[in-house]
Amino acid sequence: MAVSLRALLDEHAGEELDLYARTINPQFVRLLRTIGFDRRWARGEGAYLYDADGTRYLDLLGGFGMYNVGRNNPRVRAALLEALELETPGKVQLGVSPLPGLLAEALLERAPASVGRVLFTSSGTEAVEAALKLGRAATGRSKVVSCEHGFHGLTLGSLSAAGDSAFSARFGPLLPGFSRVPFGDLDALEAALRGRDVAVFIVEPVQGHGPYPPPAGYLEGAQELCRRYGTLFCVDEVQTGFGRTGRTFALEHWGLEPDLLVVAKSLSGGYVPVGALLMSTAVYDAVFDSLEHALAHGSTFAPNDLAMAAGLATLDELETQGLPDKAARLGELLLERTRPLVERYEVVKDVRGLGLIWAIEFEEPAAGSRSWRMLERVQPGLFAQLVVVPLFSEHKILTQVAGHDSNVIKILPPLVLSEADVDWFVGALDETLARAQKLPRAMVRFALKAARANRPRSRLFSRA
Repeated sequence: MAVSLRALLDEHAGEELDLYARTINPQFVRLLRTIGFDRRWARGEGAYLYDADGTRYLDLLGGFGMYNVGRNNPRVRAALLEALELETPGKVQLGVSPLPGLLAEALLERAPASVGRVLFTSSGTEAVEAALKLGRAATGRSKVVSCEHGFHGLTLGSLSAAGDSAFSARFGPLLPGFSRVPFGDLDALEAALRGRDVAVFIVEPVQGHGPYPPPAGYLEGAQELCRRYGTLFCVDEVQTGFGRTGRTFALEHWGLEPDLLVVAKSLSGGYVPVGALLMSTAVYDAVFDSLEHALAHGSTFAPNDLAMAAGLATLDELETQGLPDKAARLGELLLERTRPLVERYEVVKDVRGLGLIWAIEFEEPAAGSRSWRMLERVQPGLFAQLVVVPLFSEHKILTQVAGHDSNVIKILPPLVLSEADVDWFVGALDETLARAQKLPRAMVRFALKAARANRPRSRLFSRA
């Protein structure tokens, strides 16, 4: 008898958290229970999540930006079902299936003319690894330059390029040949490239752990410096791609023409793991330069036919539903509605965004606050948690604190968001800030409890 997923789920209903803790990651479940995010999720649709009690939540986290076309998009699902019914050949390995070429063609039609070949991967960090590896081979150079506070993934090469020590500090030594420059500083970048020994400069057009948009002229200047010193210009659009910033690719805002373009996350509508490296024909020709090197780089499961089918359906959905334009329009509405919070609340330092990547940043009131300083001494970024938690528990809105020790709240909602959803969020945020700014004792006690629960437990090996 075939496995029945419905029967398995019914049999183990209510055990999700305990099962996950017992078999996968007990610390993550402990975190969820500490901050009150331990819901039993039943289903997702569009911009909403529903728990086991049928309560609807506004999903402004969007699976860290995977669900640009909405959770469980029916047209992407239909493409996946059709691919299964067609019984396509899949990964022949020594042979090809037609779907990868079709998705690659569709991607290249939408990308800048500077890229002409596609290499599929199973994730964003794998696509970054491919960019670094192929960039070194194509240039004959070994050095890589990235930006401080940047994020490119959690595998070792991507982590070596990342600019936040919170992710990398415990996993050294990282790979040699990597260095970082301040985001937005062209003088520092030129100093790093001037030796003509840098293979790749990798940069997010909008830094995700902020998010921070680039200063005027920075990305165009960085591209010109890369051209001048023979460094490959790599744009990481894992988070910003496929309509997120109001354009199909964020690089369109600045007219960029990279040598390497990295995409992933929402390419499959959130259904199937997928990523891709789009590269110039010059990079391809330098690496895959003979029959002997025809398989110089690849991945067993990439490209698989289900990911390719989902990708084709997702690109079509983005265009037919006008989702990049919708992201641009709703992003402007969101900024218009939330920028006044900077004047309304002393704790609000900044509101920023581009399309539907948006953030609000907090700071200690100018007049000073003993409670704020106490929270920051215990753990930096606790005030932001005092906003995220009630947004979830009281207003049924899922958001995130943007990075370790950060007093920034960030959202990456599905692009199918509505104006009513924007109203829901803005009203809830205003109400939550009005209360949180006063730092009531109950909220402070909760924050201190959460901080204490976050203290590391003893390690198996102590460091000498």
